Amino acid sequence: MHRAFLVLLLMILVPAALPQDKVPAHPYIKFETTEGDVIVELDGKRAPITVANFLAYVDAGYFDGTVFHRVIADFMIQGGGFTPRLDLKAPNGNIFNESGNGLRNDRGTIAMARGTAPHTASSQFYINLKDNKSLNSSRAGWGYTVFGYVIDGMDVVDAIASVRTGPQGRFSSDVPIVPIVIKKAYRFEFE
Repeated sequence: MHRAFLVLLLMILVPAALPQDKVPAHPYIKFETTEGDVIVELDGKRAPITVANFLAYVDAGYFDGTVFHRVIADFMIQGGGFTPRLDLKAPNGNIFNESGNGLRNDRGTIAMARGTAPHTASSQFYINLKDNKSLNSSRAGWGYTVFGYVIDGMDVVDAIASVRTGPQGRFSSDVPIVPIVIKKAYRFEFE
């Protein structure tokens, strides 16, 4: 029953994504950024809805030319939705929250950003700079869905985390003064 429910949710919430049985177990994504390259391994077994959604954005070239618009040292770096001028790109619909999948918001993991409501993640993601236990699901409520790990380029993530930030455009703080651009994001065969 649980699996059938997830398949139904995948079909409703992520119509442009891959069918759940077609989600690769461990695809690799390479982000070419202005600070260097970062490679992540996604976990399609534990977070099939989230990974299908993310791969749909990658395959469509959605992340190309977006920026890391929120950088908070000793917390996380966030991207996946804004242009260098801080214009919001139109995302697809929201997806089901898979934060109870056993993956934790530990240093080097990639997770979905969302609003205060649990099922509001769409395109924006973040990479944890430390173990952020407060972002995990608990008996008290939903957490933020972790769906993969940085396997190469954590030094680049740390370099991004150290840039000077401040208020810009619609944001009151935490925006890199010099834009950190994701030049290209694509599936990658890691050897």
